[in-house]
Amino acid sequence: MSRETQQQNNSNSTKMLVAMVGIGVICALLIVFTFEQTLPVIAKNKAEALEKAIFKVVPNASSFKAFQWSDKKFIEVDKSTEGELLYAGYNSENAFAGLAIQAAGQGYADVIRILYGYDVKSQKVVGFYVLETKETPGLGDKIEKEEHFLANFEGLDVSLNDNSTIKNEIETVKQGTKENAWEIDGITGATISSRAIGDILKESTTYWMPIIQGNKNIFRLEE
Repeated sequence: MSRETQQQNNSNSTKMLVAMVGIGVICALLIVFTFEQTLPVIAKNKAEALEKAIFKVVPNASSFKAFQWSDKKFIEVDKSTEGELLYAGYNSENAFAGLAIQAAGQGYADVIRILYGYDVKSQKVVGFYVLETKETPGLGDKIEKEEHFLANFEGLDVSLNDNSTIKNEIETVKQGTKENAWEIDGITGATISSRAIGDILKESTTYWMPIIQGNKNIFRLEE
């Protein structure tokens, strides 16, 4: 091969490399641009899904406000605020209807994120909704649709003792053996997933219930 031919081949290789790098950079920029363009849409969809879930778990709520626990007190914040928020629901007459509380924990396949409703007066969990799950279809995902399981959250007792601690911690029991108001009737065939829900709620209610009961007046709208 002559020196001239070799130089021409090297030149062609360089041009091809430059072209490939250029195409790669353009593709990367397009991906970043597309991702940034979809972020507002994703955020909007998540906010709408959360709002629908809040109204599902807080009976009779038609509007809501967001609160954050900071410096040992609840403060009202914008609904789009980042961080751990509680949502106070209000009925059509602006009367306080209850709270929606987010919680999360490890399931069988991945982290499960839930939202549950809490009636401050009766001290019971009165609603339940799965926000995010990757549990096995046909088995673990029964936590979202099994009627007898969802019925657990129409009055799950999380009341406090006089010393402001949970009287009876939430416990998931074998399907068909529930005897007490603080127990969750599990799902045969989805034992791990249903127990995960119990563990998530146990941890969340043990933490939040004393705080909420000690500061519940903040959620009532001024006359």
